[in-house]
Amino acid sequence: MQPKLFSTATAVIFCALLFLLISPFRLAAQTISPNIVTDQFGYTRTANKVAVLRSPKTGYDSPSAYTPGNTIVLKNSDNNTTVFSAAPILYKSGITDPASGDKTWWFDFSSVQTEGTYYVLDETNNARSASFTITDTVYKNVLKAAVKTFYYQRAGFAKTAAYAGAGWADGASHVGPLQDRNCRIYNDQNNVATEKDLSGGWYDAGDYNKYTPWTANYVMALLNAYKENPAVWTDDYNIPESGNGIPDLLDEIKWGMDWLLKMQQANGSSLCVMGLAHASPPSAANGQSTYGPATTNATLRSAAAFALGAKYLRQANPVYFGVYADTLQARATRAYNWGIANPSVIFNNNSASNGSVGLAAGNQETDSLGRFTAKMSALLYLYELTGTATYRTQFEAGIPTFPLLAWGNYVSQYFQESQNLLLYYLNLPGINNSLANQIKTATLTAAKKAGDFVGALNSQADPYRAFIKDYNWGSNQYKSDYGLFLWQLKSHNIEPVNNDFYLKAGEEYLHYVHGVNPFQLVYLSNMSSCGAENNIKEFYHSWFTNGSALWDREGVSLYGPAPGFLSGGPNSSYTIDGCCPSGCGSAQNNAACFAESTSPPAGQPPMKSYKDFNTSWPLNSWQVTENSNGYQVAYIRLLSKFVSNAADDSTIVSIADGNWNNPATWQGGVVPSASSKAVVRHAVSVTATASVWAVKVEPAAGNLVVQAGVVLNVLN
Repeated sequence: MQPKLFSTATAVIFCALLFLLISPFRLAAQTISPNIVTDQFGYTRTANKVAVLRSPKTGYDSPSAYTPGNTIVLKNSDNNTTVFSAAPILYKSGITDPASGDKTWWFDFSSVQTEGTYYVLDETNNARSASFTITDTVYKNVLKAAVKTFYYQRAGFAKTAAYAGAGWADGASHVGPLQDRNCRIYNDQNNVATEKDLSGGWYDAGDYNKYTPWTANYVMALLNAYKENPAVWTDDYNIPESGNGIPDLLDEIKWGMDWLLKMQQANGSSLCVMGLAHASPPSAANGQSTYGPATTNATLRSAAAFALGAKYLRQANPVYFGVYADTLQARATRAYNWGIANPSVIFNNNSASNGSVGLAAGNQETDSLGRFTAKMSALLYLYELTGTATYRTQFEAGIPTFPLLAWGNYVSQYFQESQNLLLYYLNLPGINNSLANQIKTATLTAAKKAGDFVGALNSQADPYRAFIKDYNWGSNQYKSDYGLFLWQLKSHNIEPVNNDFYLKAGEEYLHYVHGVNPFQLVYLSNMSSCGAENNIKEFYHSWFTNGSALWDREGVSLYGPAPGFLSGGPNSSYTIDGCCPSGCGSAQNNAACFAESTSPPAGQPPMKSYKDFNTSWPLNSWQVTENSNGYQVAYIRLLSKFVSNAADDSTIVSIADGNWNNPATWQGGVVPSASSKAVVRHAVSVTATASVWAVKVEPAAGNLVVQAGVVLNVLN
């Protein structure tokens, strides 16, 4: 670590740049107590709002003598007036929760819906929470920061100060000799005939490697995030494409999709992986880039991504994306045909079995169930895109093989991809109603089994109100996956009577990520200027590396890591490298086994199996803190369900061509009233046959057709 050179003003300046001065930062009036945890960004108005009061009994921070006072109050931060008070509710008769090691109480202030900034105060103990905001736009800027991490992860793209902030500006990486633009195959690196331009794409995680199957998954997750709530995606994230009339999320999706197109070969197959050199900053990496061969998994997942992209990019803006969508559709068909003709082509990268040691890091290959799921996703999205019945009937033939049905009403944190496909199927035209009912019944039965998902919620199994079954590698992604699953129960009307319960329960998984956890930690980097009073200060990343004077720990290095990155989260399986304590190759390496304490994350209750550090081998911090685009897209997809860009709920956005008075024209099926703010999206044509008010028409082919005598009040 380096001497402290940082002030919080650096991050504030960046957030002002990112959000165009619309996100003021807050300073706490006093030190916040570790015994009162809240969502440090805040809450939407109708959310469950529960502060967790904690007294650690086992783990690194135990024992604690904290006992809350008889009355807890909610204070307005602007004037310190009390707006609500209640007695804390003891969790489960005062048990020590085995997952967290804590005795807890709940302070429920859900009834408070007035917009403002607040904090929770235990006056008896003079203990207060972080400040937070109640408003329906509370997560708007958090979402922007989370999505913008993909801009920082772009390979082969210069990050200028105007968009990245001065602290994270860097030249284009991996564009030198024998790098991405003239990449060669891993097992014939001196053969110029194998050169391909495979530039672009995203660094996958804290490493800079690029993996085709995983990138396809990221693209599909982001496309689904757009599809599920198109109104929240704006064109002002301060990336180079901002202001082009296209939501910046779609611009970022296209960046990833362009790389997938490069990875596809003329015969339709897709190369599976690229290994890139590492340095800090990324532009300093000068080692050779290499690629691996085509595989079934990479090709079928690319087919699915191309098909989904063709459908929703064209729908978002047929003028801007029309030709591109045609290309994606043709590529999807070509990829699917190759994958079906070659169903078992596998390649394990970074493996001694085929001489690929050093080709990337994680193994992108999958098993037979993974290849089946890839095939099913391609079939599903091709059917939605083309309407070709053969794709649908083949998908339906595979439904009994999905874990949900094949394993007896089964859902798990490890098979959410296949579960998502089945739920997606429910909304498509022309489906088999009998199969659809089987899926709905099995999903609800599985969700309500004791000890997991809804069953765990009903039994209040987690004092921090965001239950997952296992805390292992990437647990923060599982938090988002659980929350999304609950949101889907609501959005697909699996049990309509409990829709509100599922919606609010899904939102509570965001509260965990935002600070309602035993560490009182926002698991996002450098977010103080966006409202966090205690966010992660460092995480494992080849750019924001341990010992960097510029990008190591926030508050110690000059800049800290870039904002908005989600870390992996508690991992109860964490361990230092097996070479420790005495077999790491030298006395110096052996000494590194003891460079700092590793308890936590080791030797802790599962939820406390985390440490805010970025030390590399042999302490292997990547097991708990490394970011991943997979974690990021899961979080973004969940977060976007609870984001509003409007000052109130009256904004209604068009989603399809049609008459103003047709509910199908508008998101949510709600026709704008005289008091609504109606937005006609680009590429959508709305015909008004009566007087309409407060209309905004977006650029890039948004079209409002009016008949004679119609009165307009236009916002543009």
